Amino acid sequence: MTVRIRKYSWQLAPRHIRNIRQKVFVEEQKVPPELEWDDTDEIADHFLAVLPDNTPAGVARLFSTLGETAHIGRMAILPQFRGQGIGETLLRHLISESAGQYQELKLSAQQHAIAFYQRAGFHVCSEPYDDAGIPHLDMRCLGPGLLNPQESARRPYPLILGADTQSWLFDNERSMLDLMDSMVGQAGKRLWLYDRILDHDLYDRHRFRELVSGLARRHRLSEIRLLIHDDQPLVKRRHQLVELMRRLPSRIELRLVNNDYPCEDQPFMLADQEGVVFRHDFDRASGFAAFTDSGRARLLAESYQRMWDAGRRSLELRELPL
Repeated sequence: MTVRIRKYSWQLAPRHIRNIRQKVFVEEQKVPPELEWDDTDEIADHFLAVLPDNTPAGVARLFSTLGETAHIGRMAILPQFRGQGIGETLLRHLISESAGQYQELKLSAQQHAIAFYQRAGFHVCSEPYDDAGIPHLDMRCLGPGLLNPQESARRPYPLILGADTQSWLFDNERSMLDLMDSMVGQAGKRLWLYDRILDHDLYDRHRFRELVSGLARRHRLSEIRLLIHDDQPLVKRRHQLVELMRRLPSRIELRLVNNDYPCEDQPFMLADQEGVVFRHDFDRASGFAAFTDSGRARLLAESYQRMWDAGRRSLELRELPL
């Protein structure tokens, strides 16, 4: 079905937007009116999905309070139009609208709709919680700029660890960072990283540090390994991962490659048992990411383990003050 999406400010929004939310959330789902109508409406962009004959079918809103992060909310399709792909069209429009502006999208999903949002590239990032008497989970997409319509159309679960079965090729730093962050954000226990140095542009970023910190605290058996050739850049300049490692020494460990033993000449990152981000060389943002490739992940893990066992600890980092 052909659907058109129209964008409005709250001040100029047609009554259809309020009517659809009233019918779906307040009347159908029994959300208290004082929770449905809030001040966020004033700062949000509002989207209305209409059919070819201009019949209103669905709504959503998009707003940002943190600069790089945007929030999708109040997404609703009228009962008689559900199951026809209108919600998917509306969501993909919101992703496209955000791609050039925001590095991250967040939303609060009703539990029954988790798979719907996963098919659009969102992954779960919280435990279940109650909102207006309805079970919800927080979800996010860490690479909206990657999800162009062509990519989304051929991937049933884009960017989802353990479900996206097709590799992503990248040849620029922005795409590589989005793929790295998407991988780390979904890792449950294991993150193994191998590189020449912990380059500040790649790894000394606030978002990356927060994702690694979340993984380190998520599970008591979390294992984060950083294997590098040279620690001197870390000694000369403070690094967020090093500070995090020294605060969580039982979860995060760094070793230096022993050059007397064979070592890989291409950097890579492994997430859990199946996620891989592989670069063709140390100096270029060129390579591929695979969210479901247990065979390649196993082979690289075996090589990593050999390098790790032969590696040594950094004495200079240990002596640095916090």
